Amino acid sequence: MTCTLCDLPTPDPPLTDPEVPGEYCCRGCLEVARTVEDPTDVDGETAAESVDAGPDDAEGETAFLSVSGMHCATCEAFIESRATDRAGVRSASASYPTETVKVTYDPDETDREAIAAAISGLGYRADARDVGDDADETVSTGRLLVGGFFGMMTMLWYLLFLYPVYLEVSPELLLFDLSGSAGAYLVANVWLMATVVLGYTGYPLFRGAYVSLRAGHPNMDLLVALAAAAAYAYSTVVALFGGTEVYFDVAVVVVLAVAVGNYYEGAIKRRAAGRLADLTAERVSEARRRTDSGTETVDVESLTPGDEVVATAGDRVPVDGPVVEGRATVDESLVTGESTPVAKEPGDEAIGGAVVVDGRLVVAVEAGEESTLDRVVRTLWDVQSTRPGAQRLADRIAAVFVPLVFVLAGIATGWQLFAGARPGAALLVGLSVLVVSCPCALGLATPLAVARGVREALDAGVVITDASAFEAAPDADTVVFDKTGTLTTGEMRILDRVGDDRVPARAAAIEQYADHPVAAAIVDDVDAALPSVADFERAPGRGVTGRLAARADGATQRTDEAARRADGVAVAAGSLDLFESRDWEIPETYSERAREASAEGNVPVLVGWDGRVEGVLVAGDRPRPEWEAVVDDLAADRRVVVLTGDDSAAAARFRAHDGVSEVFAGVPPEGKTAVVEQFAGDGTVAMVGDGVNDAPALAAADLGIALDHTALAAGAADAVVTTEDLTAAPAVFDLTAATNGRIKQNLGWAFVYNAVALPLAVAGALNPLLAAVAMGTSSLLVVLNSSRSLLSEAEE
Repeated sequence: MTCTLCDLPTPDPPLTDPEVPGEYCCRGCLEVARTVEDPTDVDGETAAESVDAGPDDAEGETAFLSVSGMHCATCEAFIESRATDRAGVRSASASYPTETVKVTYDPDETDREAIAAAISGLGYRADARDVGDDADETVSTGRLLVGGFFGMMTMLWYLLFLYPVYLEVSPELLLFDLSGSAGAYLVANVWLMATVVLGYTGYPLFRGAYVSLRAGHPNMDLLVALAAAAAYAYSTVVALFGGTEVYFDVAVVVVLAVAVGNYYEGAIKRRAAGRLADLTAERVSEARRRTDSGTETVDVESLTPGDEVVATAGDRVPVDGPVVEGRATVDESLVTGESTPVAKEPGDEAIGGAVVVDGRLVVAVEAGEESTLDRVVRTLWDVQSTRPGAQRLADRIAAVFVPLVFVLAGIATGWQLFAGARPGAALLVGLSVLVVSCPCALGLATPLAVARGVREALDAGVVITDASAFEAAPDADTVVFDKTGTLTTGEMRILDRVGDDRVPARAAAIEQYADHPVAAAIVDDVDAALPSVADFERAPGRGVTGRLAARADGATQRTDEAARRADGVAVAAGSLDLFESRDWEIPETYSERAREASAEGNVPVLVGWDGRVEGVLVAGDRPRPEWEAVVDDLAADRRVVVLTGDDSAAAARFRAHDGVSEVFAGVPPEGKTAVVEQFAGDGTVAMVGDGVNDAPALAAADLGIALDHTALAAGAADAVVTTEDLTAAPAVFDLTAATNGRIKQNLGWAFVYNAVALPLAVAGALNPLLAAVAMGTSSLLVVLNSSRSLLSEAEE
């Protein structure tokens, strides 16, 4: 039987509640189920699919492809159509921000290589999802450099020769006469350089325009491409008939201005696209299968129900399954986020992806079992690939604005012809309408403001990896915190010492040989040099024992004879179970303190020698000193929720804080994603986390903020805090709100400009050159406004 919420195996009997439908694997999932409207509708394994209600329920195999060359959100619809046109493809869902397409297909009719080939073309390249995009980035840089060089050359010729003629400068002051063959030669050179800029640098722009027409979603690329193409085509015709009043400069300026903005936006997108390289490196590809003659190494995919796999110290458990033999302590923090190592023995469920710290486990392979770590990977892929593409406001407006401009240009041209103007003059009026409305200011409004926000966020110790953060953060009404490694340090430390003064040193003496987070905390707590230990022995899941070969308190240097007299002092450190199983004397004071520590969510380590417990060391994950101030800051106008894979006792201090609205303890990764999505149904949700197990929830949230502990969490997040200071998290909200305000200012100016300039162009009061100057002035104002500091606005 599997959990109704997260689809993990349930114990026998499963956890139930008469008021909550379903059966659950742990108390954490049961607590989550109490908050959702219908827990039977929340499947943690496929929870990400609810983010985008696309046709993702089709049967077949699933593949994730990386598609380089995606230029705008319109590319999503185009890529999806190219994929689904391939026979055997059941569904396709593309994501522009992560440059990913998820396809479901029938393996009997096609394969992923054929699908990739069908998608590739027109500047797109589809590959296996783990292939990087360095080549694509190099091509983009090359286009910009080539365009910049030839664009500067074009403008230089205009400044030296053509503009003076247009401004009717005296012929005596000109470098040479443009009326003859010299003029034709100069215009031919300008035409050639402009052709390079439009044909090479402007190729993604014109491809985007074509794609928008194919997809039936006109965007700003279409308007910019038409303006540049119209200026270029008109000027080419004029040049062929020997004229010199050409507008190649307009075409060049338009293409380069948009290319710079798109290059910057592409840089943000490349940083935002998580490649999961670190996580997939942690996945187990091989397992040691037990046989009659010992063990053999096989691929995990070849395991079948009934097989038994062996995992020893340092190994990752290859698959989920019941422990049938052995005892061990395992570290499940990578998968579950639970900071405390867990003891496993026959009858317990082992989690695939967890690391065996000490001991040895034999895990049975059951039907349909896979690694929990694999499920985390797949959930993250689902969320990232099916999340809707980040639509800029300019593209949303384009559906109305672009057709309107075309209509106005046509009306202006027709009216001029009706009024008796020459065809050439009438076409110039229509061209002026296209050029003056060319949305450089509108297109630069968002990326330039975002650029400023990114730079100032870096100064505050925050890396913005996805520009969508600037839209989502100001609207966030719920902030979900992971506990371990976020509100806490994520590292075990000794919090309390009870008993004999020799307890810390003697415990450290034997724990120095153990590979265990609690052991490391005990050793780090002692400054003195540690003596060696004889007859060291692990008791997996319970503790360690050994015999001191020197004084554990290390007071003085001793002779060999004194050292021999000290040999034989047996020291043990571990759980109550360890000492009870060996019939050691356990004073009530120490057993009671151990139970109290466990109830607090900490790890008690009893320490004793010569058959008697002499003290207790309490290890735990310490809260960050600034966590209360951060919660108070955010709780002033937002709901704050805490999620943790630890048990309820470990979360008690957070539940008691007035600023925390709800705490969910014992929640597995799939449950975290389900909680985030449930809150997302009521508003905008921000998730703050650090670990691999948080990555799906970070990706599912409207705004994901990661502390920089793992590359996976950073790849799934929209913002990454790099300073190890949790106070930077509220700064994300302040800076993004200020940046969002700056974007609105820029867009407001762009709309005002169009409201004034368009009627003038339609009335024939602007020629293409004046239209280009007006467009450039508008863009300059947007640049100047974007360059102002955001810090003062954030402080306000």
